[in-house]
Amino acid sequence: MPAAPDLSILAESLRRDRGLAAKADIGTVTAGLGLSGTSSVAVGDDCAAIPDGDGYTLFAIEGFMNEFVAADPWFAGWCGVMVNISDVAAMGGTPVAVVDAMWADGAGSAQEILAGMRAAADRFGVPIVGGHTNLNSRCGQLSVAILGKAKHLLTSFDAKPGDRLVAAVDLRGRYRAHFSNWEAATDAPGSRLRGDLALLPTIAETGLSKAAKDISQAGIVGTAAMLAECSHVGVTIDLGAIPQPSGVPLERWLKTFPSYGYLLAVAPENVSSVTRLFLDRGIAAADIGGFDASTCVEITDGAAVETIWDFSQQALLGCAAPKVPA
Repeated sequence: MPAAPDLSILAESLRRDRGLAAKADIGTVTAGLGLSGTSSVAVGDDCAAIPDGDGYTLFAIEGFMNEFVAADPWFAGWCGVMVNISDVAAMGGTPVAVVDAMWADGAGSAQEILAGMRAAADRFGVPIVGGHTNLNSRCGQLSVAILGKAKHLLTSFDAKPGDRLVAAVDLRGRYRAHFSNWEAATDAPGSRLRGDLALLPTIAETGLSKAAKDISQAGIVGTAAMLAECSHVGVTIDLGAIPQPSGVPLERWLKTFPSYGYLLAVAPENVSSVTRLFLDRGIAAADIGGFDASTCVEITDGAAVETIWDFSQQALLGCAAPKVPA
């Protein structure tokens, strides 16, 4: 295991990370649209959850950086499908279908993107049912949207003080060259991928958790910050408890976007049941910290504590509903 970095240096690196900083853009957009956690369909979750009478219709979209699409078009296509499916699972749902919007410089430039999308759709068992195409663009661009269904939700708004923070990550992978993507899906059988994703609806429907997020480009700490802000809680993360691949430096791992990674807020009495569900499928899972009534996101190495974000000083997403007085 590589030596752990100085905690204060690590904290500053996390605060300056591009993946975390980009999440602040969400607040700018939601403010411009007049949306928040108090909207009729709350904004700040991994998907929009629209009540439909017997549960919820889930709706999400992901767009991809042009340099990512240009550098690895097949994987960009794969990720277009995969990350949307992950967003649906993070809400306790199951995917229904995806559509895409793609721009490319000719049909030849589009083939690798399409091949990646098709491979992921086949492996995860989720159909691509349409979209928008422009083959006369000077650069490749991609966005993919998804519909899903959920009976019971896992949300970003329901972590409570006293809940434990559980991380579940598939470590059976490797980094995709040149990016911070931990890739543990492209060579996995479809039955395993679908079974692993089905754990999240099971957790929602059995009441083992009410709050979760998938680990995004903001990494473990940044994703925990988004969950904490939306839920009006603070969180302290024990760095030594985080599931981590052998040989990967902690700083890099904390900024990694895993193909299968979730954070869940879990009542203490349910932690062992939740972690066992993941462990039984070969997915690393552990209690890595706890939520409290503060406004701070903190990391600890067991000897010292550093604050990464204080919501009383600066919003991150700015999507939390107004706090109800105790």
